[in-house]
Amino acid sequence: MTESKPDTGHEHDRQHQHHGHQPQRPDRSARDERTAHAGHAEPWGFASLAIHAGQEPDPLTGAIVPPIYQVSTYKQDGVGGLRGGYEYSRSANPTRTALEECLAAIENGTRALAFASGLAAEDCLLRTVLGPGDHVVIPDDAYGGTFRLFAKVYQRWGVDWTAADPGDPEAVRAAVRPGRTKAVWVETPSNPLLGVSDIAALAGIAREAGALLVVDNTFATPYLQQPLALGADVVVHSTTKYIGGHSDVVGGALVVADAGLGERLAFHQNSMGAVAGPFDAWLTLRGIKTLAVRMDRHCANAEAVAQLLVAHPKVAEVRYPGLPGHPGHEIAAKQMSGFGGMVSFRHADGESAAVELCGRTRLFTLGESLGGVESLIEHPGRMTHMAAAGSPLEVPADLVRLSVGIEDRADLLADLAQALG
Repeated sequence: MTESKPDTGHEHDRQHQHHGHQPQRPDRSARDERTAHAGHAEPWGFASLAIHAGQEPDPLTGAIVPPIYQVSTYKQDGVGGLRGGYEYSRSANPTRTALEECLAAIENGTRALAFASGLAAEDCLLRTVLGPGDHVVIPDDAYGGTFRLFAKVYQRWGVDWTAADPGDPEAVRAAVRPGRTKAVWVETPSNPLLGVSDIAALAGIAREAGALLVVDNTFATPYLQQPLALGADVVVHSTTKYIGGHSDVVGGALVVADAGLGERLAFHQNSMGAVAGPFDAWLTLRGIKTLAVRMDRHCANAEAVAQLLVAHPKVAEVRYPGLPGHPGHEIAAKQMSGFGGMVSFRHADGESAAVELCGRTRLFTLGESLGGVESLIEHPGRMTHMAAAGSPLEVPADLVRLSVGIEDRADLLADLAQALG
């Protein structure tokens, strides 16, 4: 899409020439300079980066947690004299900068951008890299909100899409339209069928087509999977989920490998304005600090839940990448360091039984979303994926999705056992 020059007649809405450069919070420490991006000098591991990248103690008070800069505008030291690059909080805010620096570090990217929601992040990416007449390959089991964005919004503006099985690289290759395909989109593991895709193989196919490989890493999180290191161009997150981790904030993020693409995305982020607010950024940053320990517990609990379901006579099929019988198990074991906290299964007695089951659990709360410390249960066909009904992406009517939390394992297993009867 073409980028027009900003309207300089509207002072607070203009796109300043400096905006393409990532702002820096005042008085950043030398340690933070080294660790706020993928090329950090310190040989720190994931958990250390999650706690420290972009989060040096406040230079004024020594507070070890970055402040919430609940501010809309900033004093300038003379016209154009900006302190640390800040002028207006739609363009940049120090709390959001801290979050973006941390996200870039833990995803091993060159630039991260934080948004008001996961779909806002997706929209910014798509409007940056696509134009009328372009084509995208999407998963045949994509998240319902992502499918709705392509089918109900972008298709009206001349963007075409083809659904293909991302677990079959040749099916993806066949779906590519030479000269028109600008992006290959994949979720791995996918929502809600827990499909697994070979990121490195799809990256090769996308490169051959001159397209970007976009990986929705929401289910795996950067703790379990690093798509950019496997050849992806862009990572998408709904930070509402595991990254925030406490079901108390909505947000989204993009992380990129190429700095030039990051500049283009930053222009559109500012131009469209669906940014993360400072308090939302602060809550998300707080959640990242415990991501590693939470994911360890999520994975352990989910594995136990999957084993219970496999042995239960009321369960016809269990979808969990950690099971040896899962068709993507070997790929998941190769590109992930754990199998995640999501489990889906099909009820042996059909749709009505699946719906009734969702109302019988006591510890698993009936609700949409996922990735919080509490366990959730839902019926995708009537809830999160209703938008895909009647389409090639329609999910099985007897499917139940579990977001396995970090409660006591024995209590979770007992709750499912009593609900299944």
